[in-house]
Amino acid sequence: MAKFRKKPVEIEAWQWDGNAGVDGRPDWIRAGGYEMTTDRELVIPTREGVRYAALGDWIIRGASGEIYPYKPRIFEATYDAVQE
Repeated sequence: MAKFRKKPVEIEAWQWDGNAGVDGRPDWIRAGGYEMTTDRELVIPTREGVRYAALGDWIIRGASGEIYPYKPRIFEATYDAVQE
């Protein structure tokens, strides 16, 4: 069986910590019109259907502008910080 490595792609990410609330969201989240169902849940429509982000989850914007929530453990296993 052949092996493959995921191509490096830079993304933008924001961790929803509850302290920032709605006003602390980055512009690309606010512009998307994502809704909060409660003060602990953010509704994110994706190509695969609706996803829910809880406090502490990372919200990413991929290379094609798609938005997805990630649990912290999965985000940290998948992405490294980029030095600017």
